[in-house]
Amino acid sequence: MGVEWTGRGAPSRRGVPQNPEESLSELSELARSAGATVLERVTQARPAPDAATLIGSGKVQELSALAKALPADVIIFDQDLSPTQQRNLEKLLACKVIDRTQLILDIFARRARTREGRLQVELAQLNYMLPRLSGHGKEMSRLGGGIGTRGPGETQLESDRRRIARRVRKLEQDLEAVRTGRAVHRQQRTSVPLATLALVGYTNAGKSTLFNRLTEAGVLADARMFATLDPTVRAVTLPSRRRVLLSDTVGFIRNLPTTLVKAFRATLEEVTEAVLVLHVVDISAHTAAAQTSHVMKVLAEIGAASIPQLLVLNKMDLLPADEADAETLSRRVLADAADTGHPARAVCISARTGAGIDRLATAIDEVLPFDPIGRAMFRFPVTEGALISMLHDTARVLSTRYTEEYVEIEAELPESARKKLRDFLVRED
Repeated sequence: MGVEWTGRGAPSRRGVPQNPEESLSELSELARSAGATVLERVTQARPAPDAATLIGSGKVQELSALAKALPADVIIFDQDLSPTQQRNLEKLLACKVIDRTQLILDIFARRARTREGRLQVELAQLNYMLPRLSGHGKEMSRLGGGIGTRGPGETQLESDRRRIARRVRKLEQDLEAVRTGRAVHRQQRTSVPLATLALVGYTNAGKSTLFNRLTEAGVLADARMFATLDPTVRAVTLPSRRRVLLSDTVGFIRNLPTTLVKAFRATLEEVTEAVLVLHVVDISAHTAAAQTSHVMKVLAEIGAASIPQLLVLNKMDLLPADEADAETLSRRVLADAADTGHPARAVCISARTGAGIDRLATAIDEVLPFDPIGRAMFRFPVTEGALISMLHDTARVLSTRYTEEYVEIEAELPESARKKLRDFLVRED
């Protein structure tokens, strides 16, 4: 069930205009990802929301008749429902009613595999559930015994709220411990000259497929939304022989619930600590520009807008050959993007077929603001076989010349490797 607000003072989705049909299509994909079968999609145009039911009594009657005729087990609203609206709708429709946020939370709960992921999902669910306890438990009041204890006593509602609040505090403490552990791991990683790259993008843009293509990690790559929740980090060797760490993160989505953004802070910190963001866009989607804009807004919200970006236009194999031009496509997807961090350049690829992956690796090498590449000439004694081997492992050798006593090698290599071999450096450009 989707609603299009037509009134001047109607609520907006973070100020972003959107087509109700596109939003419902995305909601349908979310529902299928949760294991549901979509029977019907309904939209309504209203000047403003109804306080009691969001959609008004007439539409409620129409929706009730449709649900009985299909029949439907659950009605999913594309708008966030207040606790009162949800309770009234379930009573009038005689059917389970959930909203967009509840649906996303359910998908996250199904997909979380690690302890961290489960903690984050449970915290988001409890924060969402807490204000929705009102109206329950009044009939379960407990009467005290003895003088001075007459009256309703403590209600079940108050007991539930206190128990949930205790659990929320415990989860926040556990997640803070996870956050601290991640910080320790990052410090250990930064003690070695390795840059971290973060894969970000709209959900189902192909991030995990690209991650597998670059790292051969074998992580789950699924067409369903939010197939990846738990971040994975793997090492990648670039054409320059620089080694970097690549992090696969949870996909973004328009109107991502604030509770989820807060709960997944520990995971999203992998993005804020990256030196380069690979922003993956499903270029075959007709909503690619809007998706790009939403991802940039979330990056700004988590404090990652200033990190250099490389725009990765994925799924080019689904486009006609004459449209696979990176410059034209990047202008198209950035047309209505937020003014928060524009990508340095764009690369067209197909993570599924492998087309353009070499171009992507070269582009990463060129824009990576870490351990810069330079050309240098080295002269090694012929007895220094280990150092010559190390140079071949860490650099791109351009030429080699042998004499009786020395080996002269010209190579392109990162600054960190150049410093290790500075005793044999003859010239650098």
